[in-house]
Amino acid sequence: MKKTILLLLLPYAVMAQNTSIKNIDFKADSVIKLMTLEEKIGQLNQLSIEFATGNKDGSAALNYYEESVRNGTVGSFLNTPNLDYKIKLQKIAMNESRMKIPIIFALDVIHGYKVIAPIPLAQSCSWDLKAIEKSERVAAEMASADGVHWTFAPMIDVTRDPRWGRVMEGSGEDTWLGSKIAVARVKGFQGDDLSKNNTILACAKHFAAYGAAEAGREYNTVEISERQLREVYLPPFKAAADAGIGSFMNSFNTISGIPSSGNKHLVKDILKTEWNFKGFVVSDWASISEMLNHGVAKDTMDVARLAMVNQTSDMDMEGMAYIKSLKKLVEQGKVPEANINDACKRILKAKFALGLFQDPFKYFDKKRKEASLKNPEYPLASRDLAKKSMVLLKNDNNILPLKKSIKSIALIGAFANSKKDRDYMSFWTFGAEQKNVINLYEGIKNKVNATTQIFVDTLCGKVDCQQNAIEKAVQTALKAEVVVLAVGENGERNGECRSRSEINLPGNQQALIRAVLKTGKPVVLVLFNGRPLTLKWENDNVPAILEAWQPGTEAGNALAEVLFGDYNPSGKLTMSFPYALGQIPVYYNQLPTGRPLVKPNEMWKSTFSDIPNEPLYPFGFGLSYTKFSYSDVALSASEININQTLEVSVTIKNIGKYDGEEIVQMYIRDLVAEVSRPVKELRGFEKIYLKAGESKKVTFKLTAEDLKYWNSDLVYKADLGDFKVFVGGSSVDVTEKVFSLK
Repeated sequence: MKKTILLLLLPYAVMAQNTSIKNIDFKADSVIKLMTLEEKIGQLNQLSIEFATGNKDGSAALNYYEESVRNGTVGSFLNTPNLDYKIKLQKIAMNESRMKIPIIFALDVIHGYKVIAPIPLAQSCSWDLKAIEKSERVAAEMASADGVHWTFAPMIDVTRDPRWGRVMEGSGEDTWLGSKIAVARVKGFQGDDLSKNNTILACAKHFAAYGAAEAGREYNTVEISERQLREVYLPPFKAAADAGIGSFMNSFNTISGIPSSGNKHLVKDILKTEWNFKGFVVSDWASISEMLNHGVAKDTMDVARLAMVNQTSDMDMEGMAYIKSLKKLVEQGKVPEANINDACKRILKAKFALGLFQDPFKYFDKKRKEASLKNPEYPLASRDLAKKSMVLLKNDNNILPLKKSIKSIALIGAFANSKKDRDYMSFWTFGAEQKNVINLYEGIKNKVNATTQIFVDTLCGKVDCQQNAIEKAVQTALKAEVVVLAVGENGERNGECRSRSEINLPGNQQALIRAVLKTGKPVVLVLFNGRPLTLKWENDNVPAILEAWQPGTEAGNALAEVLFGDYNPSGKLTMSFPYALGQIPVYYNQLPTGRPLVKPNEMWKSTFSDIPNEPLYPFGFGLSYTKFSYSDVALSASEININQTLEVSVTIKNIGKYDGEEIVQMYIRDLVAEVSRPVKELRGFEKIYLKAGESKKVTFKLTAEDLKYWNSDLVYKADLGDFKVFVGGSSVDVTEKVFSLK
């Protein structure tokens, strides 16, 4: 028997080592022919180690994992705690299992690894695709050096409800911009050659429309039309697929009552057939088994049957449905073995693409890991993106930038001098250490003159500080020339299952702000948060507000550069900040109504009786220390045909005193269409740098492709007729022109 097995494995072993064979399909098929049904099902099973479920704990858990590898009943692990244990498991796979198929190790590398970048929502506010791609390249370099093959990122859900905790993980409310950022992230993670040991497999999540969960509540229902699905929520996923992403992840939600993990129309018909996606689909954590709770299956065998018959989940993450049920289902004739072969092949192809069959230990390089931890370029990349991501929301009387020669400054608030509770990071920062974070106090201390006095309030170090602590904070404020109030919500309040019913500043932080404002001292509010907040009172009363988000490892240094003018803030919001909670969802590209509001306080119009329709801070908004003027929009023609290109030009001038960057934005509107079209849709942007007094002409190009939408028959086409084009510094601050498509 041993001789027979060796003979069977001989062509497989030669093939795995033969680098001249480039046909990964052939390689995967050759392996599958040698596998038993149980081994093929094992490749579809993913287990978690650090966050183990069930009764697995201690040495019993380790024995279970190791035996699973020996028996070929697991193909992937996530949350594997350390490099040495990854090496041990891979050695078992390669030396003690029958098929010697390498394990693929996965982890949520969401916005950095060891060195933490700003949260993805913050990054999107930089509108800097190259910096975003570089950030994911750094993350891939560091994670791959620690034995991570595969990340569960990017999250490319379009998100319009800031109550949802996971808005911090996406790119905001716009589909077009989200698609561009999705591609940048895929390129950053996967590089130009996935077989290199410094790249990692990316995963587009959550497929699909997870960002539309009702009430912004995690894991909740989604009810949308097919047109809205295709127009708003699917394009970033299509862009990621076209960019060569290796894997997708199911979403937890239902669409039209069907859970995504078993949604044939969504996964089999659209993703795998219509888009011809050749990678594999992994469930979200136990989402296959959770179809029981959705009420569309009666038991574990039934959920496994649904997912595999519909070919909606190739790999079962921690659900145990496949490993328990698929063999019986095949034997009973309820699941075709061909479907299991297809799922297994997709996973094996990913392992071949990563080069794991050629060298299963290529990612386990302790010297490279140590070198990556000491690479000085990685913190600098994080700092660069952090400062570009910050958005200046208000700056009355030009309080900012502060002078480095300032004699005294007071730092007050929960985030003034913190090294705890992920105050500058997010929930998704596995492997990061708080001690490595540069906090606000440290950043400012590094920036100001040695003679500057920095008064730090430590009593109000929580979002719920007591009244006596607020009184002490007031005394601290009175000592200084200017007060920086560092407030917000820490990383533990954002991320998965961190939905909030109220999105104001938590605790009694507003009471702290009120008390400090009464001192009459100039106040700068620095916000640390992972979602848009309701800041109506703060906007009305605080003279300067800087949105810092959760900026990551280099938080303090990046903030100091912005606060003291070494970097002129250039970030623009990619998610609207509501005027009040009752507006939600509020986003710039809404559909027009039959009774649009033309002027304030009109009756019988689509409006609120107590608040305006507009958000407090709209999409694309962000101030600078300088000012920019825009010329009128100039068009190369008043009409084009479907084969021509329209040039849209505008001249921007820096009319302020500081050099700075401006993000020039172009929007369109289809004036008469088969179905109602949004009042504006982003179709272009350019980030430009202008010295004080300098001008620059920016030209965008529009074609019929930019004007297409899903019509009443769900055909993707452009209408002939009139369109508006808008250019400006935000979605509301624009000039416009009309052109025709003939």
